[in-house]
Amino acid sequence: MTRNDTRLGIALMVTTTFIFAMQDGLSRYLADSYNVWMVVMIRYWFFAAFVIAIARRQAGSIRNAAATEQPFLQAFRGVLLALEIMVMILGFVFLGLVESHAVFACYPLLIGALSGPVLGETMGWRRWTATGVGFVGVIIVLQPSGGVFSPYAAIPLLAALMFAVYGLLNRYVARKDDAATSFFWTGTVGSVVATLIGAWFWEPMTGPDWALMAVLCLTGALGHFTLIKVYEVAEAGAVQPFAYLQLVFASALGLLVFDETLRTNVVVGATIIVGAGLFTFWRERRAR
Repeated sequence: MTRNDTRLGIALMVTTTFIFAMQDGLSRYLADSYNVWMVVMIRYWFFAAFVIAIARRQAGSIRNAAATEQPFLQAFRGVLLALEIMVMILGFVFLGLVESHAVFACYPLLIGALSGPVLGETMGWRRWTATGVGFVGVIIVLQPSGGVFSPYAAIPLLAALMFAVYGLLNRYVARKDDAATSFFWTGTVGSVVATLIGAWFWEPMTGPDWALMAVLCLTGALGHFTLIKVYEVAEAGAVQPFAYLQLVFASALGLLVFDETLRTNVVVGATIIVGAGLFTFWRERRAR
């Protein structure tokens, strides 16, 4: 059910990164006042209701939308994404948007490294070299003198690995299932996981914060749907370089709204990471 429309895939990826960056800003604000588990749980309640409504409209019924030959893989995707979101928001709380995203920016390199064993895509020595250079950039971001290095730095790094696996699985399941089916499993399974965790940490919220929560719910549903569509219409290697724009969007938000600082080592390391990803993209396009 996949097709190769690189231009559309790029446009969807840019849109997705912007939505995710705005969503990250809202998540950080709410998680500063309330616990992460409850914030993610409420967001997933809306997400599940939304995907059920979409399923009834597009597939005719919930049964049709849930129909898949790979239920365990689809369920694993849903669990993985829910946990990844919780982990990443914790990173925002402890490190901030700028530094968390500087570390998280390595996830496209992880996708490239894992695309062979997961998707069966070939990866030559130049791409492996670029991946290694990219991880040198991660080490620069994490250097102790830059102030980022701490046990908390492992939080966005773990989130990057989880999200890379999730992104590859999106492409893999799209070989047999359409976006509506993947969207349904992502929302419903994720909602169950988030509720099992978040129900133990309920806190009362103010009226204005409920309004922000509503915006977070809307952006969450929209962002993940466009991400699923990205991997349905284009190959992972063709669109991954544009995922780095989330670093730009989120960093700008952190600097302008949350008064975060931009350290020299973070700029240098992030530049190396992005450069390595862009080189990988260029090599792949040239080979074709």
